[in-house]
Amino acid sequence: MRLIFYGAGAVGSLLAARLAGTVDVLLVGRTDHVREVRAHGLRVEGVGAGTFRMASVERLVRDEPCEGVVLTVKSFDLAEAGGDLGRAIRSPVPVLALENGLGIEAVLAAQLSASGWAEAGNWVIRGINSIPVTFVRPGVVRQTGEGEIVLPGTAKGQPTRISLELHRALVTARIPVRIAPDFPREVWRKALVNAAINPVTADHGILNGQLVREPWRGQAEALLREAQAAARLAGFDFADAEADQDLWRVVRATAKNRSSMLQDLDRGRPTEIDAISGAILEEGRRHGIELPATARALARIREKAGRPLSRSPGQAL
Repeated sequence: MRLIFYGAGAVGSLLAARLAGTVDVLLVGRTDHVREVRAHGLRVEGVGAGTFRMASVERLVRDEPCEGVVLTVKSFDLAEAGGDLGRAIRSPVPVLALENGLGIEAVLAAQLSASGWAEAGNWVIRGINSIPVTFVRPGVVRQTGEGEIVLPGTAKGQPTRISLELHRALVTARIPVRIAPDFPREVWRKALVNAAINPVTADHGILNGQLVREPWRGQAEALLREAQAAARLAGFDFADAEADQDLWRVVRATAKNRSSMLQDLDRGRPTEIDAISGAILEEGRRHGIELPATARALARIREKAGRPLSRSPGQAL
């Protein structure tokens, strides 16, 4: 199986490295990152440290052969990435989207469809990543703890088959992975955790593990409760005990990690705050409720991020 890792920053590069000995890998990323990977291989620090060789390019050529795409651009780059993929890969293949946030599948499917893919929604697979990884510098990433990939257990047509194939490949590569029958609930579970961790760590410039201390703990818990309220309105009820357990399990597992949102601010780039907190706030407003802590967090991170920087198609974070 040949997989394209499109928009390979921290997460995409790590997964490509882990799978490079199992499947045929093509990494698509930023110019400086690709240059280093070509010259020296991808260096992984921390958990599973090593240097990994793989094919890497800055842009896809038309009709690039592959059996699937692992898409790891940021959520705000989905539309651009979907258009680029649709134009370069004219015969549809499964696309595993590992972005954070809500509504990812619809945005990606719309762009693939606009680029000529028939029944694009049947080729989009939503995945969930919780493996903590940091982009250190071009050619170097660091895995700072343990996590997993979650794949949907049931879907229409192609995604079911490719989920099983990806599951086998990930198991062979010794990447923790599970298939979740109630996958939409798992998407909301991840959204709740992201909504509590990312804005607080990004706002205060702290590691995930510092959230156990006040005043950050109280801020994270307030955001978690509001995200639970939005999830309940969307049809997914998480009891306080369950949501708390999920949050603090992830905080402990990623204690030494700088959240992806904090990494984005560190590098002067846009964040996924709109796909996470913004989507949760909008869900509440659609049902007539206000979420003040979420609104404040959204405003704070938007202010810190400033204007989005422009990027070329296929370039990743």
